[in-house]
Amino acid sequence: MDSAAKIQLEPHAVALLRGGPLAAVKVAALALHLQGAANTARPGTMRTSGVAAQVAGHPLEKAVHTSLYRRPAGIRDLLKQPRIRTSVAELRAELTAAGLLRSFPRARTRAARRTLDDLRAQLPPPAGREGLSTADILLAVALYDDEALTVLSPRFARDAGLLGRGGAADNERSPQGSDGGGSGLGGAGF
Repeated sequence: MDSAAKIQLEPHAVALLRGGPLAAVKVAALALHLQGAANTARPGTMRTSGVAAQVAGHPLEKAVHTSLYRRPAGIRDLLKQPRIRTSVAELRAELTAAGLLRSFPRARTRAARRTLDDLRAQLPPPAGREGLSTADILLAVALYDDEALTVLSPRFARDAGLLGRGGAADNERSPQGSDGGGSGLGGAGF
């Protein structure tokens, strides 16, 4: 637990611990939206808003922003992007080094489960945005996923396809309707 206490658990890391890569990318997309750097495009997709100077320093946010700058995309398409996969892998490696994830079999450790329980005790599910900072909003989404998204950013979450397992727009464009199955990036996998 000593090494677990040393890592700064940002919302992206909390989301990865709780729900895997999909959850982490959702938090990054919402962070960009809250900064004014990402908006919705076609139903189920996002794009950059043209605001780049405000993009935060987190590598996953930068990777999502860069991917959306090239072309609008849905959450499932973002999970396939090499720079996002690399950023998620680096975050996963940090969590593994901190003792919060096991590398094989890939799973949360007891310390991670305690950490998530402690965070949930400190920040219950949100009833609204009132009194919450941007960091609190991102942490709530990291901890509670769709439950928090529908309360804290319902229009963006719905229009961008962040609710559930990903946007319908991605499934319409993909012949398999998924992330390909073998990437290890879908669902709550770690």
